[in-house]
Amino acid sequence: MARLGTFSTPHGLINTPVFMPVGTVGAVKTMMPSELDSLGAEIILGNTYHLYLRPGDKIIKKIGGLEKFTTWNKPMLTDSGGFQVFSLSGVKERGLKQKPKPRTITEKGVNFYSHLDGSKHFISPEKSIEIQENLGADIIMSFDQVPPANAPKSEVSAATERTHRWLKRCIKSKKRHDQALFPIVQGGQFKDLREKSADLVSSLNLPGNAIGGVSVGERKEKIYEVTKWCTEILPKNKPRYLMGIGYPEDICAVVKLGVDMFDCVLPTRLARHGNVWIKSLSKDATKLDGLSHSYKQVDILKAKNTSSGRIDNECGCPTCEGGFSRIYLNHLLKEQEPLGIHLLTIHNLYFTFNLVREIRKSIRENKF
Repeated sequence: MARLGTFSTPHGLINTPVFMPVGTVGAVKTMMPSELDSLGAEIILGNTYHLYLRPGDKIIKKIGGLEKFTTWNKPMLTDSGGFQVFSLSGVKERGLKQKPKPRTITEKGVNFYSHLDGSKHFISPEKSIEIQENLGADIIMSFDQVPPANAPKSEVSAATERTHRWLKRCIKSKKRHDQALFPIVQGGQFKDLREKSADLVSSLNLPGNAIGGVSVGERKEKIYEVTKWCTEILPKNKPRYLMGIGYPEDICAVVKLGVDMFDCVLPTRLARHGNVWIKSLSKDATKLDGLSHSYKQVDILKAKNTSSGRIDNECGCPTCEGGFSRIYLNHLLKEQEPLGIHLLTIHNLYFTFNLVREIRKSIRENKF
């Protein structure tokens, strides 16, 4: 089911399959837009929940939208804020003294408390669309209810039905014609709920479709199974976006299932903790289905990695090509020098973009 495609936006074409790095607060951690561009990024994400809380969507609109705010002049996608409303609401930021307060869900929307200062907020489907229209991304997402991975079927069913009702309100409230609204398939780990949701989403004929509620605690096999249920139903001529997928083996697996777009914080998060991905042919490496090589995750902070060699002698990223050694990177990380995190982030993002380039090539040659 792997395929190649293009998706046209006001800020340029997106070639699929495509990995989308996450710029939660309007920046991919430590990276300049020009660096992302040179590594091969075609589209990046902004997070509606975080940008709404700070600096505020109205301020960003006044500046000229995310393009002017971030100086990234290529395609952008904003999520709806739904996942963060459910996962972060009531979470205390370090240093806050007040007790966390849980969010409350009603048919109107969600009342929640900021993880920054405990202030109370309300987001509805209409409010989510308003915020995203103010932010001005090329692709915006519908507001959905994300149930926990271990929720009982009755709870997942109710959340899925509410997601469908909220989706129709999102469509009705959308005013801008230069933004593509993607609906989100929900249904947890239940095949009948997933198929029902995918059928409804498909019937709406929106520009693209997303699969949500995965990678929230399930084992990999279940993620792949749920994805297959959805991609077998979702239209072939519309991009399919699987939310929150980033491990190399997962990217290969879901592309084989017909997924075109995926995002994850992993490349940047792992870099901040001293971990990098490298190509490997060793027996303990993880196989990449559809490609000729495997990969390993390496902890640069470990003593055995204090060598004068590069992260990966076969890698063409600026960090490796620049000759930065493992022992130097190990030193920077131990000294908490930001350059170390920056150099590892460059490597991990290059690895991920290059992985997707290799997948595209393999699909084009009918080898994937």
